[in-house]
Amino acid sequence: MTPPAVLLTGVGKRYDIVACFARLTKTVAVDPSALAPAQYAAHVRVAVPRVDDPAYIPALEGLCEQHGVGAVLPLTDLDIEHLADARAQGRLPAFVPSPEVARATYDKYEAHLLLARLGLPSPTTVLPDADLDAIGYPVMVKPRRGSGARSIHLARDAAQARFFADYIQEPVMVQRAMQGPELSIDCLGDLRGRCINAIPRSMIESRGGESIKGTVVADNELVALAKRTMEALEVTGPATIQVFRDPEVGLAITDVNTRFGGAFPAPVYASPPGRSYPELIVAMAAGEEVEPAVGEFRAGLTFTRYYWQLELDDQLAPTGRDIVPGGPPPPSRESPG
Repeated sequence: MTPPAVLLTGVGKRYDIVACFARLTKTVAVDPSALAPAQYAAHVRVAVPRVDDPAYIPALEGLCEQHGVGAVLPLTDLDIEHLADARAQGRLPAFVPSPEVARATYDKYEAHLLLARLGLPSPTTVLPDADLDAIGYPVMVKPRRGSGARSIHLARDAAQARFFADYIQEPVMVQRAMQGPELSIDCLGDLRGRCINAIPRSMIESRGGESIKGTVVADNELVALAKRTMEALEVTGPATIQVFRDPEVGLAITDVNTRFGGAFPAPVYASPPGRSYPELIVAMAAGEEVEPAVGEFRAGLTFTRYYWQLELDDQLAPTGRDIVPGGPPPPSRESPG
């Protein structure tokens, strides 16, 4: 049987994610921008209203009905709450957590409180109206709803913390500055909130808050923490859990993003054959029962991301030309000189 279609929202530049789904089934890519490059990897591309437009969810509903969509996945933080509400109302087959978890994880202070309530490790975090002279330093002052490493500042004492809290023009929080290595775990939850897999990786380099280089690591402690977190939050769909391994505190979660992360290639490369996250999502959308295989992956694989582009004509259709005839050349296997 032909699997149901998949609809991806806010596709932006994530050509890799769209292309992986398009290889498996009919893929509908939507974005408010008609110039979003990733939409050209899909079978159907549609410019939809902005997330804050009341017509946004109805537009997605119409596309789901028109194209037989069995799974809707966000590729940005901006609409996860809207999709969660629509899922709870039975309007969209969105692979997102409950509205309560979606709202909490979009607000980093609320996420801290939620993790603490569930007994999950999170760094000491306060609001700027707390007694900032009574907490330990250094700290990070950052937006509660920030993304892409925007407006994050290191403060070494209470005076600096107050300055940055006043300087940032949006609600902020003050969080212990974690030491030690930063790591992420790319996870997938099924429609009942069971963790299907959790694949840890190092964060060799990030740009604009998005991982562009990393290595899949074998770390049972990270896998166990990710499984515990995913199932405590009952996450459906993909999630990226960011942690630090602080020499004093141990492991602590600094962020939970209930969508694919920048390091999407890592779990695709590392997954066993036939069990990449896109393959499992398409199977679940088709009604198949996918059994968990937490901790089954290949460690030691490294990814490094790069940039390419499209030429569009005056109707915004691809011309088929490329700056290198035939497209990106295959990677050279020559060893460094």
